[in-house]
Amino acid sequence: MKERKAMLVINPVAGTRSKKGVEAYVKARLDEAQIALTTLETTAGGDAARFAAQAAREGYEMVISAGGDGTVNEIAGALSHTDTALGILPLGSGNGLARSLNIPQDVGEAMKIISDGNLLRADRGLANGNPFYCTFGIGFDAAVSEKFARTKRRGKMTYIRNVIQEFLKYQSQPYAISIGGQVVTEQAFLVAVCNAPQYGNNAYIAPQAKLDDGLLDITVIHSGSPISTMLLGVDLLAGSLDKNTHIDTFRVSSATITRLEPGAAHIDGDPLTMGKAINIQCEPGVLKVYAPEKQEEFKPIVSPLRSMLQDIRYDVLAKLRQ
Repeated sequence: MKERKAMLVINPVAGTRSKKGVEAYVKARLDEAQIALTTLETTAGGDAARFAAQAAREGYEMVISAGGDGTVNEIAGALSHTDTALGILPLGSGNGLARSLNIPQDVGEAMKIISDGNLLRADRGLANGNPFYCTFGIGFDAAVSEKFARTKRRGKMTYIRNVIQEFLKYQSQPYAISIGGQVVTEQAFLVAVCNAPQYGNNAYIAPQAKLDDGLLDITVIHSGSPISTMLLGVDLLAGSLDKNTHIDTFRVSSATITRLEPGAAHIDGDPLTMGKAINIQCEPGVLKVYAPEKQEEFKPIVSPLRSMLQDIRYDVLAKLRQ
């Protein structure tokens, strides 16, 4: 019988939650299923991708990410188009992919999802060949990501402060979006290309997006008055952004977005610089990821409120365990 093997990749500096005891807990759960565990810790960017690529070459059944969105993305990139599955223990600040898959933020409950063994075949997006699993963005959200990356302190409150500071000075830009031979011109506050419904931290930029539908949702937020733009933030957190009159949405398998000048962009919150023309493409079903067998139907206000209450519960449990 072929040996069953799993790799646990821990990013010790991701997020604000302690990683103490994670390895022992995961090992105990996998021992029950007679799965041998190898544990590795990252020390620099690129380590998680390198570890996961090695696991895929050596026939590991799964690679479990214990970190944040950056760690998940590195591992997902290495495991796409392979038979090795991704497991997620959400221990970062935003946990966008985990939240979009309805994976609990508690380590024990997230590990149960992996143990149950249900696999979802997730799509991924490409922006000029760069893969993303949740969102790619240009405009305001890219400027915020760039600012957040330069900030030493992490966490939700730091992110909110950066959003407010950037909002007070940001100016909208013109964009041309080419879809199926038709070109739409927009004066926009931001353009987000979404494989998943949210950025992370329960901020729903594309509430109807699905990870396994073979399509990407482009959300265009138009420029407006300071008050109307601030009110968009309420819809973002309530999960009703797609109903706002300042929003245009397009569901596509591919598109080209053109702006006046090269500049800031982000891939799942990680900032980078891209040129004027950005080619967008969806790759259907390229990543095997452990997820709940039944994906809950998204309901505006109700689903975000439920998730917020769960976050509070998980934070309390995490503090009691320390």
